[in-house]
Amino acid sequence: AEYTRNDSEIYSVDLKSGAIASLTDRKGPDREPKVSPDGKWIAYTGYNDQKFTSHLSGIYLMATDGSGKKMWAGNMPSSPDEVVWAPDSSGVYFGMKAQGKGNLYWLARNEGAKQLTEGVHVLSSISLSDVGTAAAVRTSFHAPPELVSFDEKRPGAIQSLVDVNRDVLEGKTLGKVEEMWFNSSDGLKVQGWLIQPANYEPGKKYPMVLYIHGGPWSDYTVAWNWAWQHFAANGYAVLYINPRGSTGYGQDFVNGIQYSYPGKDYDDLMAGVDAALAKGYVDAQNLFVCGGSGGGVLTAWIVGHTNRFRAAVSMRPVIDWLSFVGTTDGISWYDQFEKLPWEDPSDHIKRSPLTYVKNVTTPTMVMTGEADLRTPITQSEEYYRALKVLKKETLLVRMPDEFHGWRRPTHQLAQQLYLIAWFEKHMKRDK
Repeated sequence: AEYTRNDSEIYSVDLKSGAIASLTDRKGPDREPKVSPDGKWIAYTGYNDQKFTSHLSGIYLMATDGSGKKMWAGNMPSSPDEVVWAPDSSGVYFGMKAQGKGNLYWLARNEGAKQLTEGVHVLSSISLSDVGTAAAVRTSFHAPPELVSFDEKRPGAIQSLVDVNRDVLEGKTLGKVEEMWFNSSDGLKVQGWLIQPANYEPGKKYPMVLYIHGGPWSDYTVAWNWAWQHFAANGYAVLYINPRGSTGYGQDFVNGIQYSYPGKDYDDLMAGVDAALAKGYVDAQNLFVCGGSGGGVLTAWIVGHTNRFRAAVSMRPVIDWLSFVGTTDGISWYDQFEKLPWEDPSDHIKRSPLTYVKNVTTPTMVMTGEADLRTPITQSEEYYRALKVLKKETLLVRMPDEFHGWRRPTHQLAQQLYLIAWFEKHMKRDK
């Protein structure tokens, strides 16, 4: 059979004869099959391919012979994860993130999805038992991941089992986190969070870091983030936002950057900065910006389109879409443009941060792993060299032996120290 991108099927294998039969046949990926304990049903995830730059998945159900296929749960805020059958085959449990929170859901065979747990937290790694007790990992703004348990029939009563960080955080002052909703330039409602400096005092002004997530089809959540709390401990406010393209708000929100990234997500980020400034305690003269991967792209895009930030750090960025699509290990990036670069390169050029490098006045550091295959370091070198040719203030940090995310804790710490050092160097201070 001819290979078709973005299309996969679920197969069954007869263990006696070895015969293979296809159970699904639609255009789009069918994956993660889970057979019910009674052997009668298969739950699986996937979607009908609509040529979106990013699709959210739904949950589907069919008999084990492939008959009676139906979408079981769709049009959800995010793709489901960790789909697990109940021991009596009456339905499945699954986790899902929505508007920054991650909870457990229940889906009965003849009913719609129902949220089981509540809370400003993220539950993951959910494990069920035959005796009706579930275990999971829970995290929230001020709580690093901890092991918890709850009764599947009374999921509201979540008990902490193991919290290995309690002694580490004991006596530490953490930055207060405030949820924000604001309107972008076109009226779209966008969610973000603002962390106050740990030493916050009313009436004072504080520097702020806008920290942009990657993906770009991913999301920030209410989970613990040590780097942001480290900034807060050093007197910074931290703003993190889910601009259009983020998951957690439905497919239409994801489609907000269809063939247009970077695009109006830039407007969302700038509207978030304005909303943070309106709180009254952020110093407009000391705004900083950074991000990794997709966030690195947007950081480089931002400094080419505004001079409102004192300094920036673009980590693991794409700088030139023309050279990127031919060198990244992620071939799906060809799908982010309506035409291939050799058919019409104009959109690739228009959406490349390199095109706007002449506009940069912000001191901009670039930081990437030397072994990165997703956003090869050659992308960072292109931007660094362009900035140097134009005599802009810049620095290139090459993280040795690192891929698209730092594996070594020492390098994760080094990244944070580089960020703070760069921002401190360019801080505007009262004379």
